Amino acid sequence: MATSSALAERHGVEYSWSMFLSYYIPCLTWIRQYKRSWLTGDLTAAITMASMYLPMALSYAENLAHVAPISGLYAFVFNPIFYALLGSCPQMIVGPEAAGSLLVGSIVKSNVDDGEGGENDAVLHSKIAGVAVGLAGASVFIMGLLRFGFVDNVLSRPFLRGFISSIGIVILIDQLTPLLGLNKAATDLPSVPHRSTVDKLVFIFTHLSQWHQLSGIIGIVSFVVVMVLREIKRRLQPRYPGVAYFPDRLLVVVLSAVLAYSLDWEQKGVEVLGKVEAPSGHIFTFRNPFQLSHLPHIREAMGTSFLIGMLGFFESSVAAKSLGDADVIEGMELSPNRELIALGTANIVGACFMALPAFGGYGRSKVNKSTGGKTPMSSIFLSIITIICILFLLPWFYYLPKPVLSALIMVVAYSLVEEIPEDLIFFVRIKGWKELFLMAVIVLVTVFFSLNLGIAIGIGLSLLEVVRHATRPRIQILGRVPNSDRFANAEEHPEQVESVEGCLIVKIPEPLTFANTGDLKNRLRRMERYGTNMAHPALPRLRPQDSNRNIIFDIHGVTSMDGSGTQVLEEIVRKYRQQGVRVFFSRAPSRDNKVWKLLERSGIVALVGGEHLFVDDIQDALRMAESAHIDSPEGHEAGHEVASPA
Repeated sequence: MATSSALAERHGVEYSWSMFLSYYIPCLTWIRQYKRSWLTGDLTAAITMASMYLPMALSYAENLAHVAPISGLYAFVFNPIFYALLGSCPQMIVGPEAAGSLLVGSIVKSNVDDGEGGENDAVLHSKIAGVAVGLAGASVFIMGLLRFGFVDNVLSRPFLRGFISSIGIVILIDQLTPLLGLNKAATDLPSVPHRSTVDKLVFIFTHLSQWHQLSGIIGIVSFVVVMVLREIKRRLQPRYPGVAYFPDRLLVVVLSAVLAYSLDWEQKGVEVLGKVEAPSGHIFTFRNPFQLSHLPHIREAMGTSFLIGMLGFFESSVAAKSLGDADVIEGMELSPNRELIALGTANIVGACFMALPAFGGYGRSKVNKSTGGKTPMSSIFLSIITIICILFLLPWFYYLPKPVLSALIMVVAYSLVEEIPEDLIFFVRIKGWKELFLMAVIVLVTVFFSLNLGIAIGIGLSLLEVVRHATRPRIQILGRVPNSDRFANAEEHPEQVESVEGCLIVKIPEPLTFANTGDLKNRLRRMERYGTNMAHPALPRLRPQDSNRNIIFDIHGVTSMDGSGTQVLEEIVRKYRQQGVRVFFSRAPSRDNKVWKLLERSGIVALVGGEHLFVDDIQDALRMAESAHIDSPEGHEAGHEVASPA
């Protein structure tokens, strides 16, 4: 704050708390700049999104999360409003997603398996979902307070692709049962809904003769129609941008509901959505998800809820980065930490009304942008439209066939897996075998065992790779470029550099911390023996001992050190001096730098023989090493060990 204050004063900028308040509460920025001309675009975008995504919200709640369908609509009531007030990406729209809904469903199923209520206990299921969403929101909110916005870079692209593909495959196979009208056969075998994806696929094939023909035809036709319309829109949109407004999903929903009512499909065995109402009997009922009576559910849902929050944030981050900063609003810049706060707050509030988890989605946000949405007002309009729908239009959903809901979800699932071939081809082309292995492990474990196990193993492997990469020292052995004073990596360009007789030149290009110094001694030893890090340690010594009379450390990249890193470096220098090896440091930091102060306090400066052995460049160190004498306060001869100070 002091630096910001001084900077503002220097440039004549008024320094006030209102400036910071506008930064942390972005609605104070965009509301002041809002123009009437933006109103039409924001409203049009909201109507378009409502027509496309409200039916999907019903599908997610009913078929994936196993809660009352109205919970899906609640996610479009509360979350968009709070994100509009606190979010830093003006055109991003938050709402329920397939992955989060499926994970909520896994928590609900787990509680049913443990004897918590029955399969049709809607009130209990909604309470459990509220607890899960509340925990997900709280975890994201706390990470925002701790400024953990960098975590969206922790999990790799192959992990996310493997996870998303697994979700798509699981959903595709899960939804075949209601789409083909096999729910009755599955009900006769209560364990089917809780089996692995492969077991469910086996069940479908072995019971295919029992499919309900009318339900199957309705579901398949709905899926094909939506897919065909989707492809037509994709092909026509570059030439005719207006096709983006066409509500293909709403058209299928309305037509199927009208046909179900007119042709009395319910009496012919087709399952319909039925009466859409709040489990408690009253809409917008407030329930605290964090009360003590929910403690057993909190313990059960903790791990999966954290995953819901993390995956939701990752997806939101991808969407926000793809959309970029809005040009129409000055002063609103994307901030991962503020995104965590906004998404966490929105989901905590949504959980109090038993809404599904809601995060930013790239497809939904892209529709918002392409149909005229420019500001967060489109999110507020979407919430208002959803409230109107809940208050006045719920009876119209009664005759919506469940196979149609399954078909809509399968379209989403297909979009999750359609990029798999492209990713596989890319990683095969670049020989990214580790990435392919990670993707394969996640998909296979998910399909053959469970979604939670697949995710856990995938996260474990990803984090191990991050740790392995972070803890590996990136030290380099340098050689001289012939006929010049330049030095280059001898391992990358062995034919372009020459070694310096009697000297080992080591470049440390990064800060030294506890994480990357654990293996530093072993890597230096390998360089001494073989002149490279690439050699297998089983080989006999290839580099003569006499080649290591002088060690020169290029520490220009060591911008910081912690206590552990300093201690390891001190032990390395002490051992070299005890062996009679002369140690030099080139491109050392300035004397007022924190790194230099650590070098002094740890005794490293005294160990090597004084400040004069910390030189400006490698060439200076070589001249000192090649001279017959080393000027030092003690006046020791070259080749003799410099006495370590007491």
